[in-house]
Order: sequence, then C-alpha cells, then structure tokens
Amino acid sequence: MMAITTTSTSIAMLDDFLTRAAVAGIGLAAIAGPLGCFVVWRRLSYFGDTLAHAALLGVALSLLLNIGVVPAVFAVALLAALLLLFLQNKSSLASDAILGLLSHGALAIGLLAISFMTWVRFDMMGLLFGDLLAVTRGDLAVLYGGGAAVLLLLWWFWKPLFAATVNRDIAAAEGMQPEKAELLFIILLAAVVAIAIKIVGVLLVTAMLIIPAAASRRLSSTPQQMVILSIGMGIASVVAGLWGSLQWNTPSGPSIIAAAALLFLAGLVLPRNLSISRS
Repeated sequence: MMAITTTSTSIAMLDDFLTRAAVAGIGLAAIAGPLGCFVVWRRLSYFGDTLAHAALLGVALSLLLNIGVVPAVFAVALLAALLLLFLQNKSSLASDAILGLLSHGALAIGLLAISFMTWVRFDMMGLLFGDLLAVTRGDLAVLYGGGAAVLLLLWWFWKPLFAATVNRDIAAAEGMQPEKAELLFIILLAAVVAIAIKIVGVLLVTAMLIIPAAASRRLSSTPQQMVILSIGMGIASVVAGLWGSLQWNTPSGPSIIAAAALLFLAGLVLPRNLSISRS
C-alpha cells in the first residue's frame, strides 16, 4: 500500500513539473517568435547572442547585490546594447568586431565574477542551458506578465519598427522616427533575454529567438504569416523537445533547441516564399 502511494505521489509531481514546463515553454515561444522575426529580418543574430552572453554578468550582479535575476539581467543586457550603439558611433571598428568584443568580454567578466563568489552555490549547467522542469509558479508569472508587456509594445509600434527594418531612410522621410523604434527594439530584446534566461539558459536564448523565425521564413508569404508560423514552430519545438527529454532523459533546454533545428532542416526542402532584407 505504501509503495502504491509513493508511486502515485511521484507521478503527480512529475505531471506538475511537466505541466509548468510546457506552459513556460509555450509562453516563451509566443514571446520569442515575433521578436525573433525582427532579429532575422534585421540580421541581428549575433547581437542577440551578445545580449545573452552579457546576461551572465547580470546573474553575477544579482548574486553579488542579492537582487532579482530578471531586473539585474535586464539592466546589464540593456547597458550592453546601449554601449554597442555608442561604440558604433564613436569607434572605427566594424559592427561585428564590436559585437565580438562585447559578447566575449561580458561572458568572461561574468564567469570571473562568479568564480570569486565562493560563498555562493549554483548550478552552472542550469544557468548556461536552463531547466524547464525547475520553473516555478513565480517564474510563470514573470514570464507571462513581462511577455504580455513586450508583445503589447511590439504590436503598438509594429508599423514604425517594420518600416525602419525594410528601409530606414524611407521611414525617416515619413516621420516615423526610426531611431526611437530601434531603441524600443533593443529594450524589448533585452527584456526577452532577461525573462528567458532561467527557462532556456544563457547560451540557448538566442537560438530560441532565431531558429523558429528562420524556419518559418521559408514557409511564409507575408510578414504577419511569418510571425504566426514562428510562434507555431516555437511551440512545436517545445512540445517535441519536452517529449524527447522525457523519453531519453536528456536536458530539456538543449532538447527543445535540437527539435527546433530539426524543424528548420525539414523546412529546407520546401520552396522559399518570403524575402525581407534590410536596405
């Protein structure tokens, strides 16, 4: 009787973990999909990677100052983005060189800072690759609350942001203030990185932004359709990744990204319908 009760309790706990993981993954896919489309259209994949690497420094800051991870990561990611804009205007270096400097510099400083905090114990693998099964109800509240704000702002500023993406000069001539739209985009991207870091980890945030959007690009005929398909691809990756993680006892974060990569490869056999490039 005791063994049956213990087994039932374990199954109930596993179901609870999987339910929260699925809800978190689906929420993240819904947030990352639309923003990831702009990352792909603007060819800013390496920029997203830079913000993700800077997030590790934000985690170190949160441990040092004993503050929340999300606000600390958001602050550091936003600072890195603003520093990039400043260096692009003041430095003679190319953008990719500046991105490499910021990305690897922030990652190295973050790792060094954490290594000096000998009094703190944490899961480095969980930090780098995330752990969906460890998501709490509080994490879900932050994810859905912050994600709703991000999507609302993205919807509100869709027209000027999309116009600046297609042709910045035309957007400026029509009085859409592309500089403000691009600043908003940077802020939203930093917010998504801060929200997603605990769920998919530092190294996989960028993949969640880019791969579903890249996979949906070949199947879409309009930008709006690409956004919808990107969300769908992200959700499908979450479901398939969690299923694979449960079946083969693999880490949930990498399993989800591997599933997204397989969807992208499967889409390569289909004709390409949408081509949006930044002028």
